Amino acid sequence: MTLPALLFDIDGTFSETEETHREAFNETFRAYGLPWSWDRPMYKKLLEVTGGKERIRHYIDGWNPEGGAGAIPLIPEMHADKTKRYTTLVDAGAAKPRPGILRIIREAKAAGMPVAIATTTSYPNVESLIVATMGADGMKVFDAVAAGDVVKKKKPAPDIYLLALEQLGTAPENAIAFEDSLNGLRSATAAGIRSIMTPSVYTDDQDFAGAFAVMSDLGEPGRPYSHLSGKGAGEAMVTADAVRRWASG
Repeated sequence: MTLPALLFDIDGTFSETEETHREAFNETFRAYGLPWSWDRPMYKKLLEVTGGKERIRHYIDGWNPEGGAGAIPLIPEMHADKTKRYTTLVDAGAAKPRPGILRIIREAKAAGMPVAIATTTSYPNVESLIVATMGADGMKVFDAVAAGDVVKKKKPAPDIYLLALEQLGTAPENAIAFEDSLNGLRSATAAGIRSIMTPSVYTDDQDFAGAFAVMSDLGEPGRPYSHLSGKGAGEAMVTADAVRRWASG
């Protein structure tokens, strides 16, 4: 069997970054003199929309906040400012990898499995997180990086995964996606890719019916994951070898 390619989402999957994003959004709103503050319950609702610029516009359209109409032309500028604030927070150590992520990437590379990133977050956000957690050469570990506004439609559309598959030269049946959200699951599924789901703090109440596997995280030696459904029952960690076995079974 062809070794499966492992495709990783970033926000919520690689790292619990959403709180860092929320802080960066709120800092940006204050800097622009906007009396907006996204608390956790509101941000959870806003995360139903993928993409930072799209999320701001959705907030303006859906909540009609003070100053919203005047802020619409500034959304690209505001989002660029938010990205700078986010990367500064990440560079300072605000985001850590979730259990098992770095381990399985190392295992996959050692086994000759392609690894890629497929995310709707912007490339600077991705680069900042990867360098902060994997070192200066961290981006070179990945055989493909599909990120941000490089596709016409963001998740739950399949475009970002189709682009990653194209960059890898891999068929969807030979790929496994690692995701944390229903939008991510729908995106991967629409691209014909099976998904291993590790719900994050913002998505742990979502329904992942039909996923290839669902567990609390990927597990670490001495710290097993909690199996929720699908593949992986009775095992302690999601390893590269386990993914290969599950994909061929």
